[in-house]
Amino acid sequence: MTGWRLERSVTLGVVFALVMQTGGALIWAGAASERLNRLEADAAAFETASERLARLEVQIQQARDALNRIERRLDERN
Repeated sequence: MTGWRLERSVTLGVVFALVMQTGGALIWAGAASERLNRLEADAAAFETASERLARLEVQIQQARDALNRIERRLDERN
């Protein structure tokens, strides 16, 4: 049984294919990184908006409570 052996000569086509695959992988990794950065920025913006919305809901509830107290006092005077 003869074992296999590795040729020392590498063709220009193999080198070109490796360079193209490496370049494609780097481009893909850069695009994936950019998408992640954009998603993180969007998530941060949504977090800020949700905090503002929560504060507005509390303020609206406080305004409703104050309006109910005013209406109750007006009804008691009549």
